Amino acid sequence: MAGEQDTSKAASSWKNASAANQAKFRLVELPEDFKPTKEEEALVNMYQTIKQFERQAAKLKEQKAREKLTAKENEFKQSQANKHKKRRRKRDNVPTASGDEVSDDSSAEDYSSDEDEEGQTIHDRRTAKLDALRDEVDEKKKAMVADAVKAEKLRKNHLETNEADIAMGSSLKRKKLEETSSEGGLLSNMKIDTPPHEFSEKLNIKSWKGKTLFPSTPDEKQWTPPEGVGNPNVGAFLVELPDFDITKAQNGTGNNTIVIKFHAPDDSKRFSINIAGPGHDDFNSVLFHFNPRQFERGGQLVVNDKQEGIWGQSIALPLSQVPMIFGQEAITLQIQINGDGFDIFMQDKHCVRLEHRKELPSKPCSLFLQFPSCDDYGSPENWMVYRAWWGNQPAMAKGDLSGVAGVNSFNAVHPRKLFVSGLSKISTQTEVDIRRAELERAFRKYGGARGVTCIVPTNQTFAFVEMETDRMADLALSEMASKYRLNRARRSRHEALQEERAAKEAGKAGKSEGSAW
Repeated sequence: MAGEQDTSKAASSWKNASAANQAKFRLVELPEDFKPTKEEEALVNMYQTIKQFERQAAKLKEQKAREKLTAKENEFKQSQANKHKKRRRKRDNVPTASGDEVSDDSSAEDYSSDEDEEGQTIHDRRTAKLDALRDEVDEKKKAMVADAVKAEKLRKNHLETNEADIAMGSSLKRKKLEETSSEGGLLSNMKIDTPPHEFSEKLNIKSWKGKTLFPSTPDEKQWTPPEGVGNPNVGAFLVELPDFDITKAQNGTGNNTIVIKFHAPDDSKRFSINIAGPGHDDFNSVLFHFNPRQFERGGQLVVNDKQEGIWGQSIALPLSQVPMIFGQEAITLQIQINGDGFDIFMQDKHCVRLEHRKELPSKPCSLFLQFPSCDDYGSPENWMVYRAWWGNQPAMAKGDLSGVAGVNSFNAVHPRKLFVSGLSKISTQTEVDIRRAELERAFRKYGGARGVTCIVPTNQTFAFVEMETDRMADLALSEMASKYRLNRARRSRHEALQEERAAKEAGKAGKSEGSAW
């Protein structure tokens, strides 16, 4: 029976779990033709190795305690032997009085009784010391057992209490490990890196907040530019960015962020990303161009735009001022669109901003994302895209942006818009509607016949109110300052482009009327 039990225990593993382990850990039996991936095999082997290390460490601790106990006992024996030698020397050197035999006998008897009493005391001390050492060893054993039980509880909690699963293959799923305290075994203190083809949990990317652009099917692993192509549009990766509304993007409620997980090899010279609007004419007009160049002028990150086939004034940033791009296992790039422009974040660092150089569509539309296969001169591009996502994310550009390249290339005070701060934070659409109605009612007399225009972002403590004229804005700023915390709002680049277009159209209309007259 013992041999059969040993055989069943040896046969029970992660590939062929026993019935008891299946019931205990809620395991699902794998199909016979299941083949784990390299990552899964590496993770299981790592777990088994760590268990071996923990057992070996426990054995070494116990062995060390026993060696310490043995050394203490030998030391005690040696000290007792030395004391006995000293007593013998003293007894041999005691002077004897001639002719006083009775006295000699009595002194010998007294010395013998003293020696017996001292020996008995030493024996008691040694016994007490040995008992104390045994108690110390027992306490250490109990502490080791308690630590092992605690570590087992932590592992059990990791495997059973967490509800979010991380897919590790087509048929195998493991429970996601959350951060715990530094106590416990080696597994609890281990740092688990995000796989190259997955987004980090810190990004808080949710399926209901957006759409995965790549991979579109489970069979797609990565995208790389084709070789031997002389046209950037031939073989390029092209995908639509649906439901873009600049008004919602400015308020933080609509789709505004592109997240790309990629790898640029160490020998890659360059690669690029384009974002274009409707009617781009095969990307002859590009709203945003992102282009790292590793070997040009010591390494540069170039951002630019292109209108009707002509490139604009580029912003060139040394690669030494941004997180490392080339030669890394995986890099996360975030491009966020707002009223000021395109904000570029790499590894959570705000690297550069390209302010809007052309007015974005005022109505909801689709933008287009392209990964060209080569540059305009046919030079190949070398990189690998693991994942791409499009959706809504909270505003990432915060605080002092004066040190960010491309920021404040346009800066002006809006003549009719006021910034209302110090409001309570709101999160639901009902609260947004109530606040908008409250502000419209409070500033109604400064809006003329049409009333004021209010912009109320969610999850924020501020709002914007636009008056009818500059004079009305000045009047509201002076009269409503006692009720609200008011300041002049800064005019975004998108609003400036709208005003420039309106001024040009008004100028053309005036000229046409003058010529007709």
